[in-house]
Amino acid sequence: MTPGGATPSPSAAAAPGGAAGRGPNIAGALFAMAEDRPDDVAIWFPKGPRRQGRARYVATTYRDLARDVTRIAAGLSTVGIGRGTRCALMVKPGPDFFALAFGLFHAGVVPVVIDPGIGLPSLKTCLAEARPEAFIGIPQAHVARVVLGWARGTVRRLVTVGPRLGWGGHALDAIRREGERAQGWQPPAVQEDETAAIVFTSGSTGIPKGVVYTHGNFAAQVRMLRASLALSPGDVDVPTFPLFALFDPALGLSTVLPRMDFTRPAEVDPREILDPVRLFGARSLFGSPALLDRVGRWAAPRGEKMPSLRCVMSAGAPVPADVILRFTSLLEPDARLVTPYGATESLPVAIMAHDEILRETAARTERGAGVCVGRPVDGVRVEIIRISDEPIEAWTDSLRVEGGAIGEIVASGPNVTRSYFGRDEATRLAKIAGADGEILHRMGDLGWRDASGRIWFCGRKSHRVVAESGTLFTEPCEAPFAADPRVRRAALVGVRRRGKVLPVVCVELEPGPKPDRAALLRDLASIARAHEHTRAIETFLVHPSFPVDIRHNSKIFREKLAVWADGELP
Repeated sequence: MTPGGATPSPSAAAAPGGAAGRGPNIAGALFAMAEDRPDDVAIWFPKGPRRQGRARYVATTYRDLARDVTRIAAGLSTVGIGRGTRCALMVKPGPDFFALAFGLFHAGVVPVVIDPGIGLPSLKTCLAEARPEAFIGIPQAHVARVVLGWARGTVRRLVTVGPRLGWGGHALDAIRREGERAQGWQPPAVQEDETAAIVFTSGSTGIPKGVVYTHGNFAAQVRMLRASLALSPGDVDVPTFPLFALFDPALGLSTVLPRMDFTRPAEVDPREILDPVRLFGARSLFGSPALLDRVGRWAAPRGEKMPSLRCVMSAGAPVPADVILRFTSLLEPDARLVTPYGATESLPVAIMAHDEILRETAARTERGAGVCVGRPVDGVRVEIIRISDEPIEAWTDSLRVEGGAIGEIVASGPNVTRSYFGRDEATRLAKIAGADGEILHRMGDLGWRDASGRIWFCGRKSHRVVAESGTLFTEPCEAPFAADPRVRRAALVGVRRRGKVLPVVCVELEPGPKPDRAALLRDLASIARAHEHTRAIETFLVHPSFPVDIRHNSKIFREKLAVWADGELP
């Protein structure tokens, strides 16, 4: 019996085409697991209401997932959704999401992946840019597509996950039946430089952009994550970000999907993370800083523990030291909390473990050094170049800044993507041509490298405040104010007044009784005067709740804060 009283679905031999697809195709790793460990559970998924305070789960083994992936891939190919077809995928996290994602990879189809939380206007813009030729979605997604005109001029093939209404196309179950009948079907032998997916950024610093991933990019990411995180096939993982969860089958992990709204990790019920970790003996967990903060604030005062965890990953924004300290109190002494650094365009770039943060770098962060994100992972080259908002056509060594100076972080390696889909100007601004076909990606982040080779993040390039007194960087300037126990978060923005840029620090307060505002503002001014790099800051505002990104609920929308601050000041 499986946890919660469910049993895995009956085993079945893999359908034709299941054993193929090795090489750079990320689906090949799933089939390797299906051959080596067919009875291991690939996905545990919560189903139905909680009973006696516990969630119930159903299981899909690697054997069954591989068979489903194969018949979906074959079925899609028979209805004209095959190699090179761009296909929008709008399906909720669950067994169908995994089967469809890997079915698309296996068939050489190019999934177009967009966060639904970016808002309807942005969704329409992204789909217009990606020009998908096929659309796979739940009924609600199809209704929105019809009513709002998503990709109206390009979509020719439709698949519905659930009941179809009047929009035609095929039901997913019909696709599966077509795949069962497609005897002799074989997956295409994709190439490393062939487009594997178009994954849109969250748009936290502008309009979302479609990042072009190749099969080689995905294969490199899997190799780097396996080496950096020390995870083993058969380990159980609780991922709280659906896109990151897709790495689990490629790494041979068993995925437990928690019961939560994946677009609102900052509002998760902490018990929905603690329960599956303990029930399944999970060894790894991925969560944004906001989710770790939420769980830690609830669990630490109650003495809750998660003794099975050995690796906790947190990304999407810098993880404050107090969040790390609180969350690691839930873990065993030999567990690691790591903070991989990267972006949709290049992941991972660097990695840092919590013991080094708490022992050494957190104190420097509080004094304004920035946030240390660790050393570059093996296979990734990191450079720090002079700050510029202009395109850089080709690499030259003269771009580098002197050691210890703040500049823009640039990365290259096999995991680094080469372009945005349909956004030539954005590609020109973000990419630098190196020697022998190398592409260096401008992260859009500012930082510096210390004497031991570690990278320190100092904020987004677009968020720097160029004031009359000089340039101010967000992470170094915000840290001294965020260290005040009354302040939960601080954010530096620039507001134009009388032809000059005025640096303003907005603060969000810790939950609970509110402090005397006048006294707080006086103390913030004293903090500013105490540090050389913050002395130009004389204006402070208290914001009720910072606007944050929809993907991780952790990146602060400083552009929105700047507009708010402009309206608050005389």
